[in-house]
Formats: sequence, C-alpha cells, structure tokens
Amino acid sequence: MLNISNNSRVGKDVRALNYQSLKRVESKVSGKVFKKIAISTLVVLLVLMFIPWTQNIRSNGKVITLTPDQRPQTVNSSIAGTVDKWYVKEGDVVQKGDTILHLKEIKSEYLDPNLVANTAQQKAYKLDAVSNYKLKVEALQEQLVAQEKEALLKYNQAQIKIQQAELKVQSDSIAAISAKLNLKTIEDQYVRFEDLQKEGLKSQTDKENRDMKLQNAKAYEIEATNKLLNSQSELINAKVDLSAVQTKYQTLIAKTKSDLSSANSNLLDAQIEYQKLDNKLSNYSIRNDMYYILAPQDGYVTQTLVKGVGETIKDGEAVVTIMPEKYEYAVEIYVDPIDLPLVNIGQHVRIQFDGWPAIVFSGWPNTSYGTYGGEVYAVDKFISENGKYRVLVKPEESDHPWPNQLRFGSGTRSFIMLKDVPIWYELWRNINGFPPEYYQVESAPKAKK
Repeated sequence: MLNISNNSRVGKDVRALNYQSLKRVESKVSGKVFKKIAISTLVVLLVLMFIPWTQNIRSNGKVITLTPDQRPQTVNSSIAGTVDKWYVKEGDVVQKGDTILHLKEIKSEYLDPNLVANTAQQKAYKLDAVSNYKLKVEALQEQLVAQEKEALLKYNQAQIKIQQAELKVQSDSIAAISAKLNLKTIEDQYVRFEDLQKEGLKSQTDKENRDMKLQNAKAYEIEATNKLLNSQSELINAKVDLSAVQTKYQTLIAKTKSDLSSANSNLLDAQIEYQKLDNKLSNYSIRNDMYYILAPQDGYVTQTLVKGVGETIKDGEAVVTIMPEKYEYAVEIYVDPIDLPLVNIGQHVRIQFDGWPAIVFSGWPNTSYGTYGGEVYAVDKFISENGKYRVLVKPEESDHPWPNQLRFGSGTRSFIMLKDVPIWYELWRNINGFPPEYYQVESAPKAKK
C-alpha cells in the first residue's frame, strides 16, 4: 500500500531504510535527472540550430536521354499486310538494317507477282507512243511551214495577175477611147463627104469607100469596147482567184494548226501517262522493299507488339520496340513555378537513383553517400500539364560517373543545391512556407563609352 495517508501506521511498522528499492524511491532525485536531461537536450538543439544547412529543391524524376534518337523507338509498318515470318525475338540484339519480319500483301491491286515487270512494259509502250507523237508534231510543223510558204507564193502570183489585168484594162480602155475618137472623126468626115457628093464634087465610088471606112471604124470601136469589157472581166476573175487562194490556204493552215494542237495535246497526255507509269513503277519497287521491316538503328528488341504468324497489321501500325544499345544518360525532373526563378543552367544537382543504396542528408550533401552529381542542362519555357516546369539534368563531368547499369525510365530523387543557411532559418522558412532564399549578384555596370 502507498503511504499517502497522514494517519498511516505503515511508516511505524516498516522501516524504509532497510529496503533498497524503497530507499531509491524515497530519495526524490528523479526530478533533478529530468531537468539535467532537458537542459542538455535544449543546449544540443540550440547548438544544432546554428549548424549550416544547404537549401535545396527536391524533386522526383526519371532517367531519360538528351537526344531523341537514343530513346526507345517504336518500329511501324509502312504498309498493310499479314505477318509471314519473324526473324527476331524479344531481347535480341540487332544492327541497323537487320530484318525484323517479312510481310505478305493483302491488297488486291498489288497481288500480281509480275506487277513491277508489267508496269515496266507499259512504261516502255507509253514511251514509244510519246516518241510517235513527237514525230507527228514535227511532221505537222514542217507541213505548216510548207503551206505558209506555198500560200505566200500563190498570193503573190494572184496579185501579179491582178496587176497584169489592171494594166490590160488600162491598155484596152485607151484603145476603146481611140476607137471612139476615130469613129467620130470618120463620121464627121462622112457627113462632109455627103455634102460634097450632093454638090457633085465627089463620085459614087468615093462615097462607097467612105461607107466602108465608116463601117470599119464602127467595127473597130465595137471590138475595142469588147476587149475592154473582157479585160475588166479578167481583172474581176483575178481578184476572185486571189480571194479563193486566201480562203483555200487559210483553211489548210487552220486545219494543220488544229491537227498540230491535237497532236501536242496527245503528246502531253502521253507524257503525263508516262510520268504516272514511271511513278507507279517506282512506288511498286519501293513497296516490294517494304515487305521486309528493317531495324532503323543498333539496339535490342524490348517488345514485340504483333503476335504470331498470319496476323494482319494496318498501315503505320507498331510492330516492335527497339531500345538503342548506346545512349547518354540524363534525368528529367519537374519543379514548382515558385522555385523556377532559383534554377539556372549549370547549377549543381545531387541525384539518388532507384536501386542504388544511398544515405542522403539533403542539407549536408558532403556527408551523403550513394548520390551522384549532375548539372542543369536545360529548363523548359512552357509549363507542363502537371502544373510544373520540366528541368533536364546531365552528368557532371567533375563528379564520378553515373552507373552503367542505369535503364531508361528508372526513377530518381534529385536535390538542386542552393544557398547555405543555419538550420533554425530553414525550419522557420518551412514553417512559414517561404521559398528558399536566393540572392543574385548584380553584374558590374558597363563602362560608358
């Protein structure tokens, strides 16, 4: 029983000093020990509060590569087909250009085994057609030149005939005028001769001679007039012939030009068809090479995405995934927008890789074990979908190299090192939710010119 009563008789009956346990309990020294422990702890904590602490930005990330050609690559099929034969399996090491699998054709327009040879023959036939059309165009061009020359000669000839007819009309017109003047003169003489004959000065024989001359003059005048009319008729015929020549050769030249245009059009159509056949032949030849899917680079097959033989795949469908054999490591991390102004290119980073044992004191990087050094390589200018900014970290050349056993996509824990501050300040900052302190040294002002 506890001796807590004022009327207790235990103290009289039991001698506490005779028992070691009771002697220790009744000694009342536990309070003094607790005070010493509390004071010592406070002193130690107070001293620890002034120990330097390296501020840092913590972020989880993963291992990647800096260059796109060193990242895992999915090999796609350029054409649709069925899987005929596999040449690799998962885990195989392949070299650039090695055959991964072979496809069979499934589209009806490409099933002909002699498709390339037949298309090449059609191309040769169309080339002959192009040559024939060229010859026809050249022949029509020569015919057009000949017709134009002949038309010019015929036109000149018709114009000369018109000039000859015009000169003949002029000549016959002068002759007709002369005949009319001669007839008038003879008629005047005949009137005077009749007067003389009536007076008995001229004989009947002379009168008859005068009658004959008058009739001859009338006949000559009629003949001259007739010749003039004939000459005028020949002039009109010459002009009609000129118009006929123009119409004839205009029609011939127009027809030849029409034939030439048709031949040129056919030539262009044949050339277009030839180009189409040439394009088809190239496409068919390239498609034949696409039946074999080749490795785009050195690496090893990580996963086959199409199973079995005889399975149908579509255009652009993924077939296998290849991981490059050699690649340069980098780490991708994300920082909050509030910490982004504190991140600069070349800044020191400590990295802990998943699977590698490490003892990490984020505030004392020199006492940590199992972490690897890195430096900030690039910072994105745009925020990511997760609301943070992406930062790329590459290995630090002055630090020990990163493990060769690292694999693409493995997790990391990174610490971007900032300023050294006392522990009490870091605790106060975290309690208040303030960002890490960071002071930038202002550059010296530029000297005035």
